[in-house]
Amino acid sequence: MAKITDGMTEEELDARHAMKMKKKKVARDKIIATKTIEKGLIIVHTGKGKGKSTAGFGMIFRALGHGMHVGIVQFVKGKWETGERIVLDRFPDLVTIRTMGEGFTWETQDRQRDITAAKNAWERAKDLIRSAEHKLVLCDELNIVLRYEYLDIAEVVEFLKNEKPDDVHVIITGRNARDEIIEIADLVTEMTQIKHPFRSGVKAQIGIEF
Repeated sequence: MAKITDGMTEEELDARHAMKMKKKKVARDKIIATKTIEKGLIIVHTGKGKGKSTAGFGMIFRALGHGMHVGIVQFVKGKWETGERIVLDRFPDLVTIRTMGEGFTWETQDRQRDITAAKNAWERAKDLIRSAEHKLVLCDELNIVLRYEYLDIAEVVEFLKNEKPDDVHVIITGRNARDEIIEIADLVTEMTQIKHPFRSGVKAQIGIEF
């Protein structure tokens, strides 16, 4: 079966492409015109693949580019010196960081200590979300402490549904997002792992993992 472009000149292909894109633009403009709601979003990055926190920090950097005040609470990775922290420390007037975690649960090996750290981190997160100053708050690895039931999922959902200001965006990262969080979220992205160098014996590397 001959291709639809067989026998067409470059000029004809260009004209055909321009007409196709013109029709697509008209259709897209009609769709965009119907989107009139502006609100603070609940955004979830979950899944087994790499990139959940990276995506969250990417949004933080984007917001900073627009001069927005942002807040960050790290629920787990508190002991890590990351590239993100080094960069964000250069914007003290726009960024508030609360490093509340004490490492992964298999490192602390102390459930009550982990619960206390999670509760303290959640209180700081609520303070940032409630404040009139921060328009974007990243709750990094909140999904992990919810998975281990270190926090009351009902209380977290209730706060996000009824106490989060309408104009504040909240990003939640971590694998195994609870169904209750997914239900109230406006945007949910699942990172799917296809390949990871760790499985081939490659250790976490500076600039890539942290």
